[in-house]
Amino acid sequence: MKSALTFETLATCSTTKARASIMTLPHGPVNTPVFMPVGTQGTLKGVTPDQLKDLNCQIMLNNTYHLGLKPGKDIMDAVGGSHKFQQWDGNLLTDSGGFQMVSLLKLAEITEQGVQFESPFDSSLMMLTPEHSMELQNSIGSDIMMQLDDVISSLTTGPRVEEAMWRSIRWLDRCIAAHKRPHDQNLFAIIQGGLDKELRRKCVDEMVKRDTPGYAVGGLSGGEEKNEFWQIVSLCTDLLPKNKPIYCMGVGYAEDLVVCVALGVDMFDCVYPTRTARFGNALTMNGIVSLKSGKFSDDFGPIEEGCDCSTCKNYTRSYLRLLIASKETAGCHLVTVHNVAFQLRLMNGMRQAIINDTFPAHVKTFFHNYFGGNKQKYPEWAVAALKSVNIDLLEEMN
Repeated sequence: MKSALTFETLATCSTTKARASIMTLPHGPVNTPVFMPVGTQGTLKGVTPDQLKDLNCQIMLNNTYHLGLKPGKDIMDAVGGSHKFQQWDGNLLTDSGGFQMVSLLKLAEITEQGVQFESPFDSSLMMLTPEHSMELQNSIGSDIMMQLDDVISSLTTGPRVEEAMWRSIRWLDRCIAAHKRPHDQNLFAIIQGGLDKELRRKCVDEMVKRDTPGYAVGGLSGGEEKNEFWQIVSLCTDLLPKNKPIYCMGVGYAEDLVVCVALGVDMFDCVYPTRTARFGNALTMNGIVSLKSGKFSDDFGPIEEGCDCSTCKNYTRSYLRLLIASKETAGCHLVTVHNVAFQLRLMNGMRQAIINDTFPAHVKTFFHNYFGGNKQKYPEWAVAALKSVNIDLLEEMN
């Protein structure tokens, strides 16, 4: 199908499946691997679009389901799309609304036609079909739009898994037919199939025939065992075309990002960095810092030495601890800015290491620092996943 993006791989790791690329979209280039912050209702909670620009964020997410309810399609059409509505001139990716099948399952009824949701605002009913999802995303004007897929919990077993996989393929065909702006919006397919490798193979085989501009690995990060998670990710990156971006949906923990980049993934999103900030948790290369702790009351250093975000440049752990303990919204705001900056810095560091072909050493250094130099704390699944791509985390560092 028609594509409104270009994807150029600049460097590949000589040891793993990691790669550094440039994905050029209608609102500018995106350096990959990339983490995309989630602005569910047209904003990251507590962060302005200008602050995101200052962090050199090149792409963020909006949520089709939520924007479809409020402010609604008519407002989006009147204002000229979400970029203008939120004054964001970077790239946007919209999910299709399908994830709400899992997160709002008590409010949803799934049929071949689509998904009927009960609005959490006023209990009115909304039918989200592949056609309606495309219509909403065309109005939002996102640079990357996701197909509506039949999303099930990653813990689901039995015939429902195969049913959802085949329905997702049929719904992709309906999305392609309904997509009105292929010249300036890119529709990505979503690979489903649960934890069943054979179903994943079948789904990739069918989705690739549709030749969409990019592909997402969906249906993971829902509580499944991490050993199963990484094997499905690795299988999909092995099978998907190498000339198109691969997006692993809902992944945001630092160690997960590092492992999945090694397994060949280009794009990620998750609410975790912003959500955990609202609980006073700051992300650093040396692990997670709980700023609620009283031990920071007389700590006048930044959240993280060497971080150049505006929070670390201007505010101390002591001050932030006071804001968090007092439940001041400014505290959530300042920690969110830092956490987004951390995620972007983490991705950029990996990208530069891939370009320099020092990625395996970079990964080992990350795990050493993040887990305090204690190899016994390394997650077993991460050790196994990285060993599958020739990085032995347990051997001595040079």
